[in-house]
Order: sequence, then structure tokens, then C-alpha cells
Amino acid sequence: MISTRAIRRNALLMSVAFTLGLSAVGVSAQDKPADHGSGPSAAYEPSMSTLGQLKVEIPGRKEGDPVMTPEEYQNANQIYFERCAGCHGVLRKGATGKPLTTDITRENGYEYLRDFITYGSPAGMPNWGTSGELTEEQVDMMARYILLEPASPPEFGMDEMRKSWKVLVAPEDRPKEKLNDIDIDNLFSVTLRDSGQVALIDGETYAIHAVINTGYAVHISRISASGRYLYVIGRDALVNMIDLWMEEPATVAQIKVGTEARSIETSKMKGWEDKYAIAGSYWPPQYVIMDGDTLEPLKIKSTRGMVYDDQTYHPEPRVASIVASHYNPEFIVNVKETGKILLVDYSDIKNLKTTEIEAERFLHDGGFDSTKRYFLVAANARGKVAVVDTKEGKLTALLETGGQTPHPGRGANLIHPKYGPVWVTSHLGDETVALIGTDPEGHPDSAWKVVQTLYGLGGGSLFVKSHPKSNHLYVDAPLNPDAEVSGAIAVFNVDDLTQEEPEYKVLPIVEWADVGEGQPRVVQGEFDQAGEEIWFSVWNAKDKESAIVVVDDKTLELKHVIKDERLITPTGKFNVFNTRADVY
Repeated sequence: MISTRAIRRNALLMSVAFTLGLSAVGVSAQDKPADHGSGPSAAYEPSMSTLGQLKVEIPGRKEGDPVMTPEEYQNANQIYFERCAGCHGVLRKGATGKPLTTDITRENGYEYLRDFITYGSPAGMPNWGTSGELTEEQVDMMARYILLEPASPPEFGMDEMRKSWKVLVAPEDRPKEKLNDIDIDNLFSVTLRDSGQVALIDGETYAIHAVINTGYAVHISRISASGRYLYVIGRDALVNMIDLWMEEPATVAQIKVGTEARSIETSKMKGWEDKYAIAGSYWPPQYVIMDGDTLEPLKIKSTRGMVYDDQTYHPEPRVASIVASHYNPEFIVNVKETGKILLVDYSDIKNLKTTEIEAERFLHDGGFDSTKRYFLVAANARGKVAVVDTKEGKLTALLETGGQTPHPGRGANLIHPKYGPVWVTSHLGDETVALIGTDPEGHPDSAWKVVQTLYGLGGGSLFVKSHPKSNHLYVDAPLNPDAEVSGAIAVFNVDDLTQEEPEYKVLPIVEWADVGEGQPRVVQGEFDQAGEEIWFSVWNAKDKESAIVVVDDKTLELKHVIKDERLITPTGKFNVFNTRADVY
């Protein structure tokens, strides 16, 4: 016997499939088709249809209601961009997150999608509903939205970039010397995700020196080699260049480099300090090299092309992490879907030379080993880490981490009492923490292998953290749906790593923050310059109180709680010195 639920679902799927078959590859809330042109980009732009004409019944909806009104579609598009596209992709083909193409979503059906969005999963899917991030009505809307074909955004080239480019204070008009008493090396750039701002917080006094408007949900902050300029990039692809020498630090240049982005970096090689900046986009899939003083766009390179192994064409190879080599005048650009690591030689951008390294699909984030010679990056959906020798310009190793979906952030470097220097990653999908040997000369038998696996609080970890002066390894789990887990930090003592099953201490960060209502998550530890204290973000809903909790690294006791009504959804934090010098 077929259940009524199955009948309703099958009817829904047949109606959606029939209706969408009349439209082409995508849908939009626009009433009138846009002029898409006839160039190569037109192949990836959707045909437009009017969503108000769709008359598809959804379980729980009133009879006669359309599947999605134009207004709902616009709202859902915005939510998907803000909350979902980073993991699932603009075209929903997946990477860190699972694919959300309609062959999958229609098979699962509305009720399954609604419940999954509401409750999340231990594998790293946030509990958007029960956490309060999305209302019941918004969850309903998103479950219906991903039953529809995704629409492809327009391209974004040099003309669009130059129109968005602004030099607010010309280089010749900027201070010739530092005009403030801020200890820049111990300054923290803190992302205020949902307010579209960064807060500059003093690492000694905990005072907020400035709150600066930026792009939405700044993903990372990077520091020029000189330490003067702070570059930030929002998920909306807006880049802000902030002068830290001004009496009150402020944006001196900005540019929009696409529709969605994650990465920015500056040139660090001796003789090339502050010469160039580079930003990589999720959409369109490309990177741009800019003037380091003004953000003037100089060179745009698309990353569309063939997947490294099966040589099939991919229309959306997103640019994930970018780091600057300390050994050569090169940017290390990681391309997700094609599995390629690009060594981009910026010494002559008119005659740009690029070394293409075949690694593994779904490259995401990573960092240097303690020598800064080797770059380790997670191919997270494949459960692997790729190791690149940035001095020799070649792939050194490709290894399995043994966990589900490694997500290291920049990783953490430790001196293991048995295996010597190791680099650490945790995992989105389980509680494992992998320690990888990084010393081919002093510990050749341990190099480029998982030498030890630790077990943390649970799945949903985003970041691990340590410091050369610390004897601890900190592991978060902010995406775990269990509030007790997502509100705490696991701390391992490095001296105890010789034990068969090292235990960890639990720091009740949310409890220490005492923020009251909501389901706050604890995310991304960041050390001060001295390596004496570590800061954690207590990330609550945008209409709830958030905080930053400062922990004494020696005693693992609460040292300070930073609260301010301006600290709206704090997430990432970047200490200026540690970020500039790649200390982690």
C-alpha cells in the first residue's frame, strides 16, 4: 500500500517537473526576460519565467497557493546566498555540502527537506530552524525553493569591476606615518557577520577602536606584508582596504570582484611586499590581481575548465583559499571543483605564468606547516589533504585523513612529543582530529602521514588552533546541532598526546559568556600576538546578544568577556601579527 504522504509527494514532483519542463534551465522572479546577449556567457544564464504562474501544491500549504511567489523567490534567493551557497554552490552542485540539484531534492521531497533544514545533522548541516536563525516560515520557503531549478547569476568582468572600484583616499593623501597609538601587531579584526562590518579590537585593553562597514559576512581578513593595510572580503565579493595608520582606521579603497567570494591575499615575497592583492570568487569562478595600494583591477583569470582526473568540463570551479608564498613571487590559488592548485607568478602579470598542480577535487581551506615551505589544503568532500612544496613548486603528497570532510581553517602546528612537527585538522562530519607529520628531514618516517587520530566533542568542527608558545590544541564544533556541544571547546594537552587515548578538557564558553537567550555557537579560536590568551566568538542570532570570550592559555580559565551592542554575530577573528606572519 502506498502512503498518502507518498502520493502527495509524487503528485508534487510530477507537477514541478511538468511546469519546469516548460521553462528552460532556471527560474526567476522577474516578469520580463533580461537581455542576455549571444556571447559565451549566455550558455550559463537562465531562461526567465514568471514564478507566479506556477500552481503546485505543497504539503502544508493552503489549496490554490502557488509554489512560490516572486517575492518569496527573491527572499529565498537572498537566504540561499547568505546561508547555503558557500557549501552547496551557486549552481547547487555541492562540494563541502551535498549537491542540491533537483534530481536529488525532488526525490527526497518537501517534508524531508523541511525537516533537514530545521534540525540539521551531526555531519555539519546547521540546524537553521531550531537555532532560531530561520523562522518556520523561512524554513518552509527554503524547502520549496530548492525544489526549483537554480538560476545562474550574470558574469562579472573588468567593466563591472572598474565601475565598482573606488579610491576613497588616494595614496598620496594618506598619512606618511602612523597617527594613532594602536598596537597594530596585537590588533584583532573581528567579522560581524550579519551587520556587514568588522570590529577592530585592541588585544591588550579589549577596547573597540573602530567598527567599519564592509561587505556582507566578511570571510577573512588579511594583512599587507608591511602591516599597514587590512584587506577584507565579504561573501558578497566586496573588498575593503583599510588603512590602520589613520587616526581612526577607515576604508581607503574598495572594489566588488563578483557576486560571491571567499578569499583575498597580498604579495609577501621580499621585494614585492604590498605590491599586489588578489581576490578569488565563487561566482563568477575567477580570480583578479589588483594594485596593492589602490585595488585597481589589473588582471582577471577565469578558472572554468576541465576537472583534473576525468577531463570533463566544469562551469563553476570556485576559488577557495588563496595564500602567498614565502619562497617565490607566487600566489597559491586553490580551485575547488577541478581539483587544481595554481601557483600564479605575479612577477610579470603582463606575461602571467601559472603552474597547474593536479591534486584532488573540492579543495577548500588550508595553511602552512611551521616552516612555511609546505602548504596543506583540504580536499574536504574527498576526505583528503594535499601537500604542496611551495619552494619547489610541486605536489609532495596526497593523503587521506581518515575522517569525514576535513575542515582545518588554517590548521594548527604542534611539536608532537613523539612525531615532531605536525599539522592538525578537524572534520565537519565526525569527532576525529587528524595529526599529520610535516618534518621530512627530522622525522622522515612520519612525514605526510596521519600519525595520530584524536577524538573531540563531535561532528561539526570548523577550526583547530594552537600557537608556537602554547602547549594546547583547541577544537571547536559550532555546527553540531547539540547546543551543549556547539557551545563548548575541547582542549588537548600536547604533553598528553603520547597516551593511547588522550583525553581533553571541556571549556564551557557559552556558559562563561552569559549571553542569555538564543542558541549561541562557539567558533574560531584566535591567539593574541604573545600566544598567552585565546579568543573565541560566541555567535548568536543577529537579534540576540553575542560576545567574545578570552581564555588564559596557561590556566584554561576565563580571563575576560567582551560585550558590546555593536558585536552583532561575531564569527572570524584575525590577529594582525599572526595573520601577517602565518602563525598558527
